[in-house]
Amino acid sequence: MALNQFAPIAVMVLLSIALTFIILVISRIFGPFRPTTRKTAPYESGMKPIGPGSRRVSVKFYLVAVLFILFDVEVIFILPFAIVFRDLGLYGLGVMGLFVLILTVGLIYEWKKGALEWE
Repeated sequence: MALNQFAPIAVMVLLSIALTFIILVISRIFGPFRPTTRKTAPYESGMKPIGPGSRRVSVKFYLVAVLFILFDVEVIFILPFAIVFRDLGLYGLGVMGLFVLILTVGLIYEWKKGALEWE
């Protein structure tokens, strides 16, 4: 496989990077730029920030995040499996069954830790 087959892709990548920088420079030159303390302050629902920027977060937040990742990974792997299900045969069904079993163990762990109960 010759590298000249990838030349159009390289040209498109370089053009997109150049266009990005050109747009940023033009917007910086011609766009309004008058920073004030109010404009550069972090936005928190239209209210003035209260307290420090970093606060302690409940462990439940992390459990919900792990639950989201658990099901996100499940969908990423199950959708391609569903497309080629018939070609994989019984072996593919067994491997996917093992995968779903591992994810079910993760779901049971989350359930026992109380991440599914919202207060």
